[in-house]
Amino acid sequence: MEFIERIFTDFSEIHGDRAFGDDEAVACGLARLDGEEVMVIGNRKGGTTKERVRRNFGMPHPEGYRKALRCMKIAEKFGRPVISFIDLPGAFPGLGAEERGQAEAIARNILEMSRLRVPTISVITGEGGSGGALALAVADRVLILENALYFVITPESCAAIMWRDASHKEKAAEAMRISAPEVAALGCVDEIIPEPDGGIHTDRTTGAATLSAVLKKHLAELKSTPIEKLVEQRQQKFRNLAKCYTEG
Repeated sequence: MEFIERIFTDFSEIHGDRAFGDDEAVACGLARLDGEEVMVIGNRKGGTTKERVRRNFGMPHPEGYRKALRCMKIAEKFGRPVISFIDLPGAFPGLGAEERGQAEAIARNILEMSRLRVPTISVITGEGGSGGALALAVADRVLILENALYFVITPESCAAIMWRDASHKEKAAEAMRISAPEVAALGCVDEIIPEPDGGIHTDRTTGAATLSAVLKKHLAELKSTPIEKLVEQRQQKFRNLAKCYTEG
């Protein structure tokens, strides 16, 4: 919400998925970026312990992803670009979430985002974890803050699976290559956004200004591309990720 408040104006939040409820781990709404209307989607963790519990520590339920998809479809209907901010360790793995179709909700978002007929930009601002992050990150431009992480599974969970011991998380993180420069080298993100010394939280104003300028740059580039070509390029980009090549 801090990014939304500092970068955008006239934010008008949209609530509910029209099916089950309103997931407070996900915020969606129309806003203006330098006067241009866009749809903004972001997950939120909360600042205090009470807020974090209320926001489920930033881990969305299925209704959060369905709310996000509902807003993406509104954006598509009215020709508004979609900008998403991602900072989550993963989708919520609880029993209720699974009963309400967590896997289907994530899969549906990935499918629909891949063919959304408006420009899309996603920003990894902290943790970009697993399919929970990917469900909001199938975009024309995937950006990442300098100190952010993007991973298929948390290092702790990876270590618990591989070595039966979560204390090997450093070894797991090194093997998975989850830092911004590493995922950029793998082609998983399109640009690394520099942060102020010590991290963006040390100078929120400067950090937000830098991010705002980058968003405007990419949005201008995307708007100059015909929508058919944009969708084709987006789909091709994600099809080419994680390809394995052999010599000979």
